[in-house]
Amino acid sequence: MALAFDEFGRPFVIIKEQDQKVRLRGLDAQKANIASGMAVSRILRTSLGPKGMDKMLQSPDGDVTTTNDGATILEQMDVDNQIAKLLVELSRSQDYEIGDGTTGVVVLAGALLEQAQKLLERGVHPIRVAEGYETASRIAVENLEKIAQRFDFGVNNIEPLVQTCMTTLSSKISECLEHLLWTLWKLRICVNRCKRSLAEISVKAVLAVADLERKDVNLDLIKVEGKVGGKLEDTELIYGILVDKEMSHPQMPKQIEDAKIAILTCPFEPPKPKTKHKMDIDTVEKFQTLRKQEQQYFNNMVQKCKGVGATLVICQWGFDDEANHLLMHRDLPAVRWVGSVELELIAIATGGRIVPRFEELTPEKLGKAGLVREKAFGTTKDRMLYVEHCANSRAVTIFIRGGSTPASCNKMMVEETKRSIHDALCVARNLIRNNSIVYGGGSSEISCSISVEAAADRYPGVEQYAIRAFADALDSVPMALAENSGLQPIETLSAVKSQQIKENNPYCGIDCNDAGTNDMRQQNVFETLIGKQQQILLATQVVKMILKIDDVISPSDF
Repeated sequence: MALAFDEFGRPFVIIKEQDQKVRLRGLDAQKANIASGMAVSRILRTSLGPKGMDKMLQSPDGDVTTTNDGATILEQMDVDNQIAKLLVELSRSQDYEIGDGTTGVVVLAGALLEQAQKLLERGVHPIRVAEGYETASRIAVENLEKIAQRFDFGVNNIEPLVQTCMTTLSSKISECLEHLLWTLWKLRICVNRCKRSLAEISVKAVLAVADLERKDVNLDLIKVEGKVGGKLEDTELIYGILVDKEMSHPQMPKQIEDAKIAILTCPFEPPKPKTKHKMDIDTVEKFQTLRKQEQQYFNNMVQKCKGVGATLVICQWGFDDEANHLLMHRDLPAVRWVGSVELELIAIATGGRIVPRFEELTPEKLGKAGLVREKAFGTTKDRMLYVEHCANSRAVTIFIRGGSTPASCNKMMVEETKRSIHDALCVARNLIRNNSIVYGGGSSEISCSISVEAAADRYPGVEQYAIRAFADALDSVPMALAENSGLQPIETLSAVKSQQIKENNPYCGIDCNDAGTNDMRQQNVFETLIGKQQQILLATQVVKMILKIDDVISPSDF
């Protein structure tokens, strides 16, 4: 692209290879952008809510992912269009900031784009639409604060947190079990029990690492591990660290009490010269001397660990059979090839220090754990290492099991449960940061829609049309919930909205679970206030960005 001037001195732009470019301007560009965003939104619309459908995505390597988590679906999809990539980033931002509501934020953005298209076709300027949306989003956020409720919780009163996490898991675990459990009667027995137990595990894990005085939670201290096999009910919370390793020698003890752990990043092997070298061994005596020297190196290393009082060695690198044999004979259990992330978590949990050289090993740098044990699973050779009762119990592990046939379903179930647990952990963290909730089932969206519609009359200008369009877009979320639950969407939405207005009850929503009542307070369907506010604000900002694009220059398809 270059800038040139005509004979009258007026500037104009020269675009190189003009015939090979595709250019859309004005209303055509905006319509094309809106169509791209709506296409992505329609994909996720059927996955919204507890009865939402799953998507099966196959990677180029042949790996299959089955999920109804919006962020995961968009991450796995191969998206080429730049506007569609904006919605992928929107879902990722919601996942990063809140951890939940990734599907709803994209559905809301798609509805806002659809309403914006109708206004553009009527001749409303896109800037006016964007300004109206911004005004309406502020009204909706203020209304959410009015209808929000606060609840008290603590270490001894976790029921409110558990109920909120169950709402998050209801759209995840139930669907996962529906597709992966063997028979319908097993589904009826397991769904509610698994949902509650997983919610309790998530809440206890967050409270274990939370600083309630500062209202801060570091989710990096919570490790989520999964192992194929067993049942979903076997999922457990470990107040410590779980390492997918085993003792380096089969004859080493499998259980160590009051362990003093040396955490090493240096290998059990003789030092290697940094330059190229060559050694000629032409006699037995030279070989024996070399072997004794190597053995002396290993003896010194083991002695340094024993000398500081270590009863267990966890090493980032491997060691050869001679070192392994010597460790076993000197009664010093060892674990090798432990990843750097696990080493850091073990150091945090046990209060130890990661030691890069044997010379720096001191008793003060040893980690302490009440129990270190190796556990085998079933009849397989799978073994894992439990580091429990640590000096600093703020590092915890959620260990997920999953059982069904075939094995591929098993793996999908574990992975989907991991994603569900992540959402529940994020919701519990958000509640500790801000213990305000709004009620789910689309009740908050309907209440905001009524509030925005009423406020539109106060704005005399073109923005009034955009504000009313925003109210119509908010109705798309409860309508999608009703549609995915097999209800008549328009009739259900009209009935619930009229009930809210007649009873002045902002807690009436869509009865997706056929509980017999539209009052979400009785169904215990909660969502975090900051999560719902973030949904509205993020969706509005992305739609404003898309509406302000009026010129798209892209390379030709051929």
